Amino acid sequence: MPAARILALFALLPLFAACQVFESDPAKPSTASLTRMQGELTAVGGKLLFQPCHDQRNYVVNDSGGTSILQEAASLAGQQGALFADLRGKFSGVASGTQGQVELQQLYRVERSASACDDPDFKRMILRANGHKPAWALNVTNKGMVLQREGQPPLPVPYVEEQLGDGRFNLTTEANGQQIELWVAPQRCIDSVSGSLQHMSAELRINGQVQRGCAAFGGSRDD
Repeated sequence: MPAARILALFALLPLFAACQVFESDPAKPSTASLTRMQGELTAVGGKLLFQPCHDQRNYVVNDSGGTSILQEAASLAGQQGALFADLRGKFSGVASGTQGQVELQQLYRVERSASACDDPDFKRMILRANGHKPAWALNVTNKGMVLQREGQPPLPVPYVEEQLGDGRFNLTTEANGQQIELWVAPQRCIDSVSGSLQHMSAELRINGQVQRGCAAFGGSRDD
């Protein structure tokens, strides 16, 4: 498919933690008719409950899409910090202050965080990718992207996006004589330090040198 238009520069963003790649996700049905929400996960009475950000309602999670959210939550539950989830599904059977159900189809990320619900950049973010050894992060909006690397100043650059099929795509740019590429694939990815999960794998390539990491869509993109 033809590449997207070149995008402009945007403001610098903070550095995020590193990840490692895990197994591929199975094909998922279309999420077009479903609702995406962010919120907190808790285990109550043998059930996993999801409470949307800044909302008093609770939803019993039914993992109808086979996302393995129960296993992911269990692996993080024994460690400190609220358990944040970004997910998409069919929400039903709830009025204000009552308990409903969510038929979960897509899990974007699960992490320990007490502040993710108040992230001021989430809604305008297209993609966040990050890795380690050395630490790096790439934050993308429709105005451009910012590359941050350990020991180096942040680098804001324009980019070109190319769709590769099967949910894969890449972002490319040339800056300061360097060829910078980010290759993204729909593979589950576990952070080797924090244990958090993201729904895509990422490879950062700078002049052919590869660094692996994880990626997740922000609030302005969820295909």
